Amino acid sequence: MDRPVTSEAPAITTDIVLFTLRADALQVLLIRRRNEPFKGMWALPGGFIEPDEPLEDGAARELEEEAGISGVYLEQLCTFGRPDRDPRRRVISVAYYALAPADGLTPRAASDAEATGWFPANDLPPLAFDHDEMVNTARERLAAKLGYSTIAVQFLPERFSLGDLQVVYETILNRPLDKRNFRKRMLAIGLIEATRDERRNGNHRPARLYTARNPGEVEIIK
Repeated sequence: MDRPVTSEAPAITTDIVLFTLRADALQVLLIRRRNEPFKGMWALPGGFIEPDEPLEDGAARELEEEAGISGVYLEQLCTFGRPDRDPRRRVISVAYYALAPADGLTPRAASDAEATGWFPANDLPPLAFDHDEMVNTARERLAAKLGYSTIAVQFLPERFSLGDLQVVYETILNRPLDKRNFRKRMLAIGLIEATRDERRNGNHRPARLYTARNPGEVEIIK
């Protein structure tokens, strides 16, 4: 039997899981909703797509409008379309995850957000809609992509040490890595390059600083 056709087409939104490393933890940027539904609850930045707007442009716009963040790495994550995920109407969300170094990130509440806050990814408050599922999916994607890409450098400044890079891996994977094997693998991949700069930490031997071969891009490790 044919299903009845409704006159109202589904709406499309984008939601953004912005990760950074702060206080030795993987953290997520959340906004406190100013309006219903779920007024006063924490949620991911996001909102409705304009009629002629590309999805990624909409995600970038919502992140800037609601949290004052722009110029970060964005990648499409997954589509979330459970019929009851939004109490207003049928809404399909195309989720993105974003990555950025903590330095220079200064979120500010704007648009329909009354506050912003950073929260550890493994200790989030109750979230609106199905945003907890989005965060969990983004964490799984991020951890998996560490094994076959240069995505970790998106958390680091332009120049970084191998120790800095190892901290990113260990924080996301939540386990220690052997220092010698890690460094050997990173140098063998050939997707980072040594610079002439060094950084001294206390009385320790100066650490060589490296840079990504193609900054701003996530390259696949072959």
